[in-house]
Amino acid sequence: MLQSNDLAAAADESATWTPGSAALPVSFARTVGLFTPPGPGAAPSDCAVLLLSPWGFEEMCTRKLWRQLAERFSGLGVASLRFDYPGTGDSLDAMEFPGGLPVWQGAIEAAAAELRRLSGASKLVLVGHGLGATLAVLSAGKLGAVEGMALMAPVVSGRFYLRELSAWSKMVDDGLGLGEDQRITSKTSIAGLVMPDDVAEAVRRINLQATEIAPAPSILMVHRPARENEAALATRLEELGAAVSRQAYLGYDELVSNPTIATQPDAVATRVAEWVGTLAAAAGPASRPWSSPGTAVLGGDGFFEEPLRFGPRGRLSGVLCTPVAARRGASVILLGTAYDRHAGWARSTVETARCLALQGIASLRFDAANVGDSPPVGGAPGQVLFSAGQKDDVKAAFDLMAARRLAPAVLAGRCSGAYLAFQSSLDEPRCRGVVAVNPFTFVWDPDDSVDEALRYNPRSLGDYRKRALRLDTLRRLAAGQIDLGRAAANIGRQLGRRAAAAAPGLLGRLTKYGRLQRSALSAFRTLAGRRTPVRLIYSETDVGLERYHAYFGADGSGLRAFANVSVEVVPDADHNMSPPAARALLQRRIIETALADD
Repeated sequence: MLQSNDLAAAADESATWTPGSAALPVSFARTVGLFTPPGPGAAPSDCAVLLLSPWGFEEMCTRKLWRQLAERFSGLGVASLRFDYPGTGDSLDAMEFPGGLPVWQGAIEAAAAELRRLSGASKLVLVGHGLGATLAVLSAGKLGAVEGMALMAPVVSGRFYLRELSAWSKMVDDGLGLGEDQRITSKTSIAGLVMPDDVAEAVRRINLQATEIAPAPSILMVHRPARENEAALATRLEELGAAVSRQAYLGYDELVSNPTIATQPDAVATRVAEWVGTLAAAAGPASRPWSSPGTAVLGGDGFFEEPLRFGPRGRLSGVLCTPVAARRGASVILLGTAYDRHAGWARSTVETARCLALQGIASLRFDAANVGDSPPVGGAPGQVLFSAGQKDDVKAAFDLMAARRLAPAVLAGRCSGAYLAFQSSLDEPRCRGVVAVNPFTFVWDPDDSVDEALRYNPRSLGDYRKRALRLDTLRRLAAGQIDLGRAAANIGRQLGRRAAAAAPGLLGRLTKYGRLQRSALSAFRTLAGRRTPVRLIYSETDVGLERYHAYFGADGSGLRAFANVSVEVVPDADHNMSPPAARALLQRRIIETALADD
């Protein structure tokens, strides 16, 4: 639990901001936000930007874009605030949504008031994406002086949006390999995120084309070229007297296809920033300096959560979750997967952190550099996954836990986060255990391309066999939707690893795969020598099992010499461990590891 001197230290950390730092956390209306003040050297404007996020999978994909826009605005002297709607991201749960949208609109009003308080600006510009752009139009009349709106791919027809969301959800689930019995079909959902029924019903009734009053005097419509209703909305807003500028949303599909491989629409971001800069210049200077938010803390059922910045220059953004009751065992550092934000896929990391707190276990979840809300490290490569540089972020996390008297800690992560947990444990004496879920590998092969592995999502041989028997696979094959050449190459590489692992004596040792195998075994010996518990957990068709079998044998006999290692294969689970039973099992294993020495 946070002590008074800890809170004072946190307040000191949040009092300054420079480019390269993470945004300043703030809490209000049962949720958390991130405030980015005007940059040093820029004249603070009397305009500030309130960023309104889309919902669901689209929000995950645009999280990095929001950070980059906030940084661009800061350089122009424009403060900004972005936040999670109640019941999403890092906000509190256990809520009702009477009437559908009023709870979210109430949070938008609270965010607007908080932005004015912090920034010293009297005028607002709203920048919204998807459903967030729609909420901007619906809420503008209650927010005071709104100088302008940038509407990025707005939801014009709620009924059409929900139909599109249903199709999008099926595509995501098919990509994960989820069967019909594992999908959430009774509610409005995508990627495991469920829209409350009352909200979904309110969204269904949305028709922006029926808007009768211009929501702002100046509007930038960032429209998808193929969406005629977005162009029609721009025309409607002009008819209502707004000065409307148009910008084609080039790169939209590449942004929202997958948060792991999202390509940022730089040309569009530049246009939005220039448009905001013009409004900010016309607004004149702010009447007073911006204010520090101080320490942000949320209190929930059995836990306190403190969104914070940490590391050198406060460059990392995360959330510390501590139990209300007496603390037990080791703390847990929850590492992110790929470029997913620290809330986790389908908020699984948020759920895990709060579950741990109910057991008396403290935890930290955070975005590594150049992921989500944490800016990149200067001079570092753009592709940070599976890179040695991420271990610096884990060290900073251990340093934070030590400073808060919450060390030692267990490292837990999935896929690339599992790899990072394993590799970081080798260098970190404060690590008390590793829970590695579906690790893609234990030692990175320098001949492998991270970008290709992420973009083309190689599957295990077991997964290829499973999918080959599905009628849907035959339909996709007939429609030319399956890249047979790439699938054959993936299968060939995996068979090559198996053959190299099975090669006898010197022949096997001289292969590249033999050298990688020796490196992996050496790492496991190091952890065995320290008696560091290592739990390996796989879904039954995960591609990571191919490396596991190549290094340690089809029966895993290569790991039997290590008493500190346990291996568990979870049936009926996808790579993301989406089914509730799989999630619950992972939480139990993390709790067991954290309490092992209690």
